[in-house]
Amino acid sequence: MENILIEKQDAIAIVTINRPTKLNALNKATIQELNDAFKSLNEDKSVKAIIVIGSGEKAFVAGADISEFANFSVKEGGKLAAEGQRLLFDFVQNLSTPVIAAVNGFALGGGLELAMSCHFRVASDNAKMGLPEVTLGVIPGYGGTQRLAQLVGKGRAMEMIMTAGMIDAETAKNYGLVNHVVAQAELLDFTKGIATKITKNSSVAIAKAIQAVNANYTDGVNGYQIEIENFGFCFGTEDFKEGTTAFLEKRKAEFPGK
Repeated sequence: MENILIEKQDAIAIVTINRPTKLNALNKATIQELNDAFKSLNEDKSVKAIIVIGSGEKAFVAGADISEFANFSVKEGGKLAAEGQRLLFDFVQNLSTPVIAAVNGFALGGGLELAMSCHFRVASDNAKMGLPEVTLGVIPGYGGTQRLAQLVGKGRAMEMIMTAGMIDAETAKNYGLVNHVVAQAELLDFTKGIATKITKNSSVAIAKAIQAVNANYTDGVNGYQIEIENFGFCFGTEDFKEGTTAFLEKRKAEFPGK
């Protein structure tokens, strides 16, 4: 792969978007490579959590590669958004393996949209986040208008999108956009610490929990019903048998992931 790096550390995979000369901007090739990487890692049963980060200390992802679509027609623009959402943003949101965004610097436009599609976010103290698309005469097209409002509320999302302004990491934390803010030098280790806690739990149960939480934000789907179904499903798994047995035997569970 030309635009991303993949490193595995125990049960954690670290995906680094590696286009430092472009501030890790997303182009078609990078989106496809990320899709391939997430698909492969999700199928790898030894991987229990994924961290996404940008190369360097300036940017997570500074946006989309504008040069690729500056001359697109209406039809081409719509296709660009639809394909991007299918290949990456919706794909990541619905991945059964937990994905954590380690936001190390600028997360703008498509970069913030990628971070928001992850299951949750940790930011470095120098991070800046925003959706500046209206300065280009367009709107966020990779789920930004939907996920930002879900995370920070309609009013704040409207203000951020309409002003095209950036917010700093502490403001993002206050808004509920990121879970934690840490020093740049500590970002990856801190995020790996959270990921390590995740890897010790049942991967089957986590996948079902992700599905149930996401159901609440899916039109026409009863999230409570999905929760009931997924709760029941867990009773038939080897992980449930191991988890309950370990609890009763007062020992740590060793989940088989089945």
